[in-house]
Amino acid sequence: MKPPYRTPRELADGGWMHPARVPMLDAVAERFAVSVSPEMAGLLRHESIARQFLPSEAELTSRAEDLADPIGDGAHSPVKGIVHRHPDRVLFKAVAVCAVYCRFCFRREMVGSNAPGVLAPDEMEAAYDYIAAHPEIWEVIVTGGDPFVLSPRRVQAITERLAAIGHVKIVRWHTRVPVVDPASITDDFVAALIAPGVASWIALHANAAEEFSPAARRAIARLVDAGIQMVSQSVLLKGVNDSVEQLEALMRIFVENRIKPYYLHHPDRAPGTSHFRMKIAQGRALVRALRGRLSGIAVPTYVLDIPGGHAKVPLLSEDVVEVAPDHWRIRDHAGNWHDYRD
Repeated sequence: MKPPYRTPRELADGGWMHPARVPMLDAVAERFAVSVSPEMAGLLRHESIARQFLPSEAELTSRAEDLADPIGDGAHSPVKGIVHRHPDRVLFKAVAVCAVYCRFCFRREMVGSNAPGVLAPDEMEAAYDYIAAHPEIWEVIVTGGDPFVLSPRRVQAITERLAAIGHVKIVRWHTRVPVVDPASITDDFVAALIAPGVASWIALHANAAEEFSPAARRAIARLVDAGIQMVSQSVLLKGVNDSVEQLEALMRIFVENRIKPYYLHHPDRAPGTSHFRMKIAQGRALVRALRGRLSGIAVPTYVLDIPGGHAKVPLLSEDVVEVAPDHWRIRDHAGNWHDYRD
């Protein structure tokens, strides 16, 4: 199998960008990791794919509202690798690398080739100990990075270790791998996700219908046929899926592949991503239009992660009030109100 493209020069040599852009894009790659899998490279003829994965000079633009930790993970991290924002569930960030690097990633300051690949053994033990010591934790969300870059052996070790903690009943894996590197979803890998005592779920991140190659559909089928429930996560992105037609096609293809549309995220304020951002009013109008075109089983919940670590809020709810053009008051799950300006 071909290796991924990891530098602007490799992408230029592959014919995916003009060589004259390489010096400027090298400056982008010095700060934000680059990796385009062969599967996605084969789809770069689609603008919706190219914009997600090819580095851009726009990433060097900084704005005052940019945040290194836009959803506030750090404020809720009691031990390395664990984010405990809600009583009944934790994020378990077991790995800090990905098969591809999305140009809009909200953790782009924390993942990539300069980050430690996997938690060290003592850090893994501390994470497991924390989960075991908190009986209120019902669900563990394994994320990163992308945990599906791990070998079946390592994935099985995580699955079995979590299943051995009596109060953990759900293990949810967040990944892009079934679409960006479908060949890695082997029978051994699928088996590694399953253990007695826990229900395994997968949240698949995809943003455009064009990502669903025949190989991706087969990989997804292997997972679902094994009894693993799948939900979707997408980000509303300017130039990728910012029309009702594009969103409709994406949600339909999720459902056709037995994936329940779950979250459509408003873009986070990660550094160098302002060219992807849309206004909340635009997103709300798109989702309202979507609801008129799709079956209820195909409509995602449009959400914002409130900056500062205050968790998600549905943007089509009474918890979101427009007090002036592009000025919103947003209520978090604890009942506190926050200002948000587009």
